[in-house]
Amino acid sequence: MQIDVFTLFPEWFDWMRRPRHLANAAEFASLDLRCFNYRDATPLRQGQVDDAPYGGGPGMVVRVDVVAAALEAVYGQRAETVRGTRRVAVLTPRGRPFDDALARELAELPALTLLAGRYEGFDERVHDCLASDAISLGPFVLAGGEVAAMAIVDAVARRLPGALGNSESLQAESFSSALGGGTEHPHYTRPPSFRGWGVPDVLRSGDHAAVEAWRRERIGRRPSP
Repeated sequence: MQIDVFTLFPEWFDWMRRPRHLANAAEFASLDLRCFNYRDATPLRQGQVDDAPYGGGPGMVVRVDVVAAALEAVYGQRAETVRGTRRVAVLTPRGRPFDDALARELAELPALTLLAGRYEGFDERVHDCLASDAISLGPFVLAGGEVAAMAIVDAVARRLPGALGNSESLQAESFSSALGGGTEHPHYTRPPSFRGWGVPDVLRSGDHAAVEAWRRERIGRRPSP
């Protein structure tokens, strides 16, 4: 899968090539992560990418001609046709909420382009004419789309072949169908006692049926205080 991120800060994504699951996916050739700077292709002087909004108001807006130029420089075709060849998603609070189901959907794609904005966001013509999707990380405002893009890359890439050492861990994790969409049960490991805080006896009993029942009862629940 090829994931392209368009951003004003491509260097922020350098660290994303280091985490084990992302490095594994890249080595396994299931992930090709590329980052592009809008400024590198802007048709405006001195690397300008934004302008004041029509109608007035605070803040600046990322220009549609800047985004179009960046897409055309990378894909070698008219910007408005790119969304016909790959998913092009704007990162915006107005987008579809990003969740596990959407991560699974995106992981099935051969190619994904993420448009990370800044300032007051994009000229609406980016949404209407250049993008084919819009995704929101949640009901809050970030300074830009980079953090949202990182979260999406992380959640999608870990589902790609070779990313995880044991792919079976994807089958029974939080929000999976095996857990009925719930969150995982609590986990414990050594030491068995720490500062008087113990481990539930059933987990050390060796009774696998009792352990499984204990875990099933706690799917989607927080451990008791």
